[in-house]
Amino acid sequence: MSTHNPAPRQRLRRRIALVSAVAASGLLLAACGSDDMDGMEHGSGSSASATSATPTRSADENRAAGTFNDADVMFAQMMIPHHEQALEMAELAYGRAGDTEIKSLVTDIEKAQDPEIQTMKSWLKSWGKPASTEKDMPGMDHGSSDMGHGGSGMSGMMSEEDMQKLEAAKGTAFDRMFAQMMIEHHEGAIAMAKDEQKNGRNATAKKLAADVVESQSAEVQKFKKILDRI
Repeated sequence: MSTHNPAPRQRLRRRIALVSAVAASGLLLAACGSDDMDGMEHGSGSSASATSATPTRSADENRAAGTFNDADVMFAQMMIPHHEQALEMAELAYGRAGDTEIKSLVTDIEKAQDPEIQTMKSWLKSWGKPASTEKDMPGMDHGSSDMGHGGSGMSGMMSEEDMQKLEAAKGTAFDRMFAQMMIEHHEGAIAMAKDEQKNGRNATAKKLAADVVESQSAEVQKFKKILDRI
């Protein structure tokens, strides 16, 4: 495998900082009850069932193009970079991981999360919402920020220092560190998904959130069992 390039990681950190800044401004509205969300629906005002398929939309876009709210948008905008970091962690396992079960879980993570990223990007496109890139949010501070262990406002994200330590480890040391970090990372994703289940309105987004809770909760238990034996 070629030497890891830190540039994509820096772009990911800036992107997370931007999304987190929006979350801090109250866009997520997690404290709002379902009654308060009624006036925040977007689109044409019709239900998801009334949205007809068009030739210019993908199947995923058509399924998600119905009623949605700000919680749905923020779920996608935050979960995309969260998943991207999980994939970056998984990539580091190649040539470093020693445990067979760790290697198997890495494959499972890649198979699940890469398609989910593409799905969530298709939602944002169909909703006419940005993926929270720098050009989408001009004027925000793109300087350094504390991205570690909740410092970003996005639960479960690893810091740059964490990622460097993981990259430097090999064998059993890597396996243990990877399992510990992935447990924390998954638990952050689970918390975000549960927020979407509670506050979101789009049925497709809520279904994916349920899938995240189920699959990543199971993986957390597997990682904990690995830690018990290595």
